[in-house]
Parts: sequence; C-alpha cells; structure tokens
Amino acid sequence: MMLGNSLYMLAATEFNFIAGLVMIVLVVIVLIAAMVIIKFFKTWLRALLAKAPVSMFNLLGMLLRKVPYEGVVESRITACKAGLPLSTDALEAHFLAGGDYHNCVLALIAAAKAGIPLTFDKACAIDLAVKGTEKTVLEAVRTSINPRVIDCPNPSSGQTRLTAVARDGIAVAVRARVTVRTNLDLFVGGATEDTVVARVGEGIVSAVGSALSYKDVLERPESISQKVMEKGVDASTAFEVISIDIADVDVAGNVGARLQAEQAEADKQIAQAKAEVRRAAAVATEQEMAARTQEMRAKVVEAEAEIPMAIAEAFRNGNLGVLDYARYQNVVADTKMRESIAGDGRVSAKPLEH
Repeated sequence: MMLGNSLYMLAATEFNFIAGLVMIVLVVIVLIAAMVIIKFFKTWLRALLAKAPVSMFNLLGMLLRKVPYEGVVESRITACKAGLPLSTDALEAHFLAGGDYHNCVLALIAAAKAGIPLTFDKACAIDLAVKGTEKTVLEAVRTSINPRVIDCPNPSSGQTRLTAVARDGIAVAVRARVTVRTNLDLFVGGATEDTVVARVGEGIVSAVGSALSYKDVLERPESISQKVMEKGVDASTAFEVISIDIADVDVAGNVGARLQAEQAEADKQIAQAKAEVRRAAAVATEQEMAARTQEMRAKVVEAEAEIPMAIAEAFRNGNLGVLDYARYQNVVADTKMRESIAGDGRVSAKPLEH
C-alpha cells in the first residue's frame, strides 16, 4: 500500500514538473509573441490599412536577415498606392543584392506616370549598373522624361570650344549643345554620355572640314547640326539625341597661311643648308686646287733646279761650248727684260754662275 502511494506521489510530482515546464515555455512563447507584436504592430497595421498587407512572419524574417523592414514596407505601400503591386520578397532581394529599392520604386512610379514602359527587373538592373557612380535609376528615368542638355566639348575637360579647319585653311571655333534623353532599353550596356560628346565633336570637325569656306560655316551653322545628326551619334549608347544646336561659332585663325609660312621657313632652312653644303664643297675644292698648285710649283722649281746641273754635265761631257752658253745667257736676259716690261712679276731661274 505504501509502495503504491509512493509511486502515485512520484507520478504526480513528474506531472507537476512537466506541467510547470510547459507553462514556462508557453509563457516564453507568449512573451516573445507579445514582443514581436509590439515591435512590428505599428508597421503591420500601417501596411494593412494601406491595403498592402505584410505578415508578421515576413517582418520577423526581414529582421533576422538584417533587412530594413520599415523601409521595405514603406516602399511597398508607395508602390501599391501608385498601382504597382510589388512583393516584399522582390524589394528584399534587391536590397540584399546591394541595390537601392526605394529609388527603383520611385523610378517605376515616374515611368508609369509618364507612360514609359519599365519593369521592376529592368529598374533593378539599371540601379545595379549605376552603382558606385553619381547617377541613379531615378535620374535615368527623369532624364528620359525631361531631356538633359550636354555641352560639347565638356567644360570639365578644360576646353570650351572645338577647333576645326575648313578647306580654305581658316580655323573655326565651335561650341555645341546636345539635347539628350535616356534610352532605358540600352541603358544597361550602352555607351555613356562621354561617347556621345566624342562622336558629336568628331562630327563637327568633319562637317567643318568638308566646308569649302569658313564663310559657309558662319552663314549656315545649322548645316553642321544636320551632318552630325545624319551620322547617328547616339547608336549603341544609353541616350537618344533629340537635337544638336550650335551655340557659338567664331573664326579662330588662318591655319592655312600659318602652315604655308612654316613650310616656307622650313624650305628656306633646307635651301640654306644645301647652299652651305655646296659652299663647303667649293671651299674644299679650292683648297685642294691650291694644294695642287703648290705641288706643281714645287715640281717646276725642282725641274728648274736641274737645269744648271744639266748644263754643267754638258760642259763636262763636251756637248756644250762657250758660245752655246753665251747664247743661253742672252736668251735668259732677253726673257727677264720682257717679263719686267710685261710686269707679271714672275722670276725665272737664275743662270748658272761660275
């Protein structure tokens, strides 16, 4: 009997322990639920009243995933009020991908009001494409609605005008303003506005260069715009060029005359260099001729020095007599007299003296 009572008391104790444990768990669950309800009630109620309901489990899941649930719910309410039903999962996924879901929602609303076809996926792609830059997807949509004006050339490059030369050699300084709007279909993967500015600048230089005279450019600056527009400068870019307006045209200088003057100066220097080469060659030839003259004179003096020796040898061999020598002296004296009368200053070799 006592054993049965002990078992009964033990079972009752275990039941009480289990019941107490269950009560504690229930109390903890109730407290957690109360805390969750207290924390999310305001956000949940605002979404419910705005007809964009969000469950408590979604709010708790966003909290655990470190997603700003209040901002996500606020953006979803904004989208739903604008007639764009978006799920919190889509907004949350874009946030986790590193995008700005709020700008995407505003861009969708702006595009819808303007009648521009834009999906949430494309808006997210544009937002991720411009991440890290000063541009946003909302700005891209606004530019598509309200066109923007781009200066060509870009003043940030340090230039305020483009200089091009017409066929008559006159340089013309041109400043253009390009009105563009965003091409959302090509915004992802399309060339930026720097490409548009570069193409417009190239077109302006080509149009001015094909003009027969700078006067044609000054008289009809719209011809430049027409030729540039015909080139399709917005192809494969993120923009659509609406118009190209020539804001300023002025004469920059006579490049042709300057080039001709520089060419003439270069030709003159080349001619001077060639003349100097010829002069140096002539001086060298003159020096060579002078050296050869001195050489020939030395040979003449050497030959004249052999005459007395030959005369002496002829005397020794008996081939030359006294009368022959006297006649030779008379010929030499006659030659000196004639040379002195002529005044050429030449002096012949002296006769052999005994």
